[in-house]
Amino acid sequence: MDHEKPTVCVLDASTYVGFWILKGLLSRGYAVHAALQKKGSETEIESKIKEMGRDEERLAVFTVDILDYQSILAALKGCSALFCCLDCPDGYDDIMVDLEVRGAINVVEACAQTDTIEKLVFTSSLTAAIWRENICSQKDVDERCWSDQSFCRKMKLWYALTKTLSEQAAWALAMDRMLNMVSVNAGLVLGPAVAQQNPRSTMSYLKGAAQMYENGVLAVVDVSFLADVHIRAFEDSSTTGRYFCFDQTVNTEEEAVKLAQSLNPLLSLPPKYECRGTEAYAERLRTKKLNKLAEGTA
Repeated sequence: MDHEKPTVCVLDASTYVGFWILKGLLSRGYAVHAALQKKGSETEIESKIKEMGRDEERLAVFTVDILDYQSILAALKGCSALFCCLDCPDGYDDIMVDLEVRGAINVVEACAQTDTIEKLVFTSSLTAAIWRENICSQKDVDERCWSDQSFCRKMKLWYALTKTLSEQAAWALAMDRMLNMVSVNAGLVLGPAVAQQNPRSTMSYLKGAAQMYENGVLAVVDVSFLADVHIRAFEDSSTTGRYFCFDQTVNTEEEAVKLAQSLNPLLSLPPKYECRGTEAYAERLRTKKLNKLAEGTA
């Protein structure tokens, strides 16, 4: 007889990735607190979650403000884990950097002050690891790498800077509070209706796409696989540190064209575009830790 699954929290469950994690947890039998950030008008995903909350007894919906520590504590009450998926639906600029970092700090502190929390699974990005002046001279880019803050500011890579500073702040506080934390550094997230439901984060990630492509660090991940990795990272007690998460490196012109087509209408190609190049750029990203997690030997 299976043990009853614990209650967990997803914040922000109304983000594209958060919603898929929420669905994955419910399908596995977890009770879930879906924490939704206060926004202006209600999004399609928010409407779906509220509708699910009326029909699904294992789902409780909370409204939180990540700058309001008490609202986060209320959503975490009775939960054994938090899946933290912060994202800005309006895109990223220099102002958003500070807001998301402050939100990440509040989330980690709230977890540390909630006795029932056993693990924090923190969604980050590959862009928190791949941006620096001399990336093309580096053979292996793995979980030990961090993006250079000064370089990100100089190039106005606000999404990458936000994810770098947020994750670093989360790690620093989690270690200080002795909180069990794992981060999942996702590639560009693809999946059903991503261009419609996650347009600005997608385009923010793709700032500097040409350089990422030429340097062999442009990678994508299917959202259902990404959600599964988050849940495995929680369920496997041996997980530790950061995990790069992607299922393909885009390093040929043919793959780049397929990516652009999958993101239509966010990205568009000239009519009757034909691939001409056969060059494949060297892949630099490494996924040894992800492979072990997927095999159940993390």
